[in-house]
Amino acid sequence: MTQAITNALNAYQAAAKRAILPEDHVEGVQSVSPAGSFAEMLHSAAKQAEQDNKRAEFLSMKAVNGTADMQEVVMAVENAEFALQTVVAVRDKVVSAYQDILQMPI
Repeated sequence: MTQAITNALNAYQAAAKRAILPEDHVEGVQSVSPAGSFAEMLHSAAKQAEQDNKRAEFLSMKAVNGTADMQEVVMAVENAEFALQTVVAVRDKVVSAYQDILQMPI
């Protein structure tokens, strides 16, 4: 299971690196690299999802002002949506595993 999650996160991060974040406009966002432990990997994925969300918000505001390319805005929003779906799926799996552990006989 952890190998599948690792593969999914690596694929997601590779796709997210294709979209370049305008760092001069979004403060506090930095590139996140995968780490060794499972907790660090989850933290890295959460940071990446946050970065995607900030990029989507930034580009959406540019679109409202009429200064953004619509295709770029749509891609950023789709990336943010995919990141949110990934985070929710991982959360659901963690909760399910926790419930399974609680139901184990001692």
